[in-house]
Amino acid sequence: MNIKPLNGYVVIKPLEQEEVTKSGIIIPDTANKEKPQEGEVVAVAETNISNDGANLPIELKAGDKVLYGRYSGEEIEVDGVEYKFVEMTSIRAIIA
Repeated sequence: MNIKPLNGYVVIKPLEQEEVTKSGIIIPDTANKEKPQEGEVVAVAETNISNDGANLPIELKAGDKVLYGRYSGEEIEVDGVEYKFVEMTSIRAIIA
């Protein structure tokens, strides 16, 4: 993938949902699954400047697993792979 996000944006590859719940229930492909809210950071903008011109810290790096808002960002497809293009402010947490 050759995408370099600009000011305050991150490219995330959504992680696939598990097909089996923790209690062992198998989720069929036909089930109305929710969109994933967990993903892996693929690329991060080099700058994060607020609307008033202040430099904001960049706490993300490629490879981080993150939680992001359910309806955040835009879906894009590159080389047949789906990614989310999300603002850094939509990232809720880094999963350790």
